[in-house]
Amino acid sequence: MIQRTFSKLSTEARDPRYFQILYLGSFLLYGVGYLGWNSDSAKYGAIVLTAVVVQFIFSLLTTKKYSSVKSALITALGLCLLLKTGTVQVAVFAAGIAIASKFLIKVKNKHVFNPANIGIIAAIFLTDQAWVSPGQWGSSTLMWFFVGAAGLMMILKVGRMDTSFTFLLVFGGLLFIRQVVYLGWEPTVWVHQMSNGTLLLFTFFMITDPMTTPNHKHARILWSVVLAVALFIASNFFYVQTAAVWILFGLSPFTPLFDRLFKAKKYEWNTPQELKIKKIAT
Repeated sequence: MIQRTFSKLSTEARDPRYFQILYLGSFLLYGVGYLGWNSDSAKYGAIVLTAVVVQFIFSLLTTKKYSSVKSALITALGLCLLLKTGTVQVAVFAAGIAIASKFLIKVKNKHVFNPANIGIIAAIFLTDQAWVSPGQWGSSTLMWFFVGAAGLMMILKVGRMDTSFTFLLVFGGLLFIRQVVYLGWEPTVWVHQMSNGTLLLFTFFMITDPMTTPNHKHARILWSVVLAVALFIASNFFYVQTAAVWILFGLSPFTPLFDRLFKAKKYEWNTPQELKIKKIAT
């Protein structure tokens, strides 16, 4: 009985969503406890509650897979970390749109938009009472270690290391060439911009979502290059500081095209029961 219990817990722990919930939750606690975000606690609670309830309702009506509530928590935490708004109503609206999009906007049973991303875009565009604050995290080498190390563990679990590293290499390389080599600025300027907490969260958590990135490795690399180049141009020549969320939103509808051109199996979250079936089959 004890061995069976430990075996079940071990199988359940393989789900990478637990790691993502743990790390995103720790970032939120860091923001509330160290950066003074405690004034937004009511909005955070509203976002989490709305996301879980909407996910449960849609799951009840469709897939009957209630373990997907873990994905709703990830989306909710992402919204808490990136979305800024002055009202609870807008926070609830963003969370509702984010979760509903997974069930209503799909191509070949794969949702098109990153849920947190479309929730942020909808709140900004439709309410005019929401925004993204790139400077809320500050910039420090501590954030490089804190977000980068946690993010690395996460992308290793879901097999999306190629996406993050390609994006950072291309965007960081172009930025270094422009700022340090061409303009002659001090390398500390480049480090300051690259260690922004919002950029790192975007890199390690939003664009590594295995359900909305291309299925094939080569497609993901190409997708990441396009995203990095577009962000470099928008942020450095058009001075759009929140360009990342807009560019990801604009690029997401092309993911089905990448999946069609580069054939690969769609990623699936492994529930404990699915892992057990696979183990028996092998």
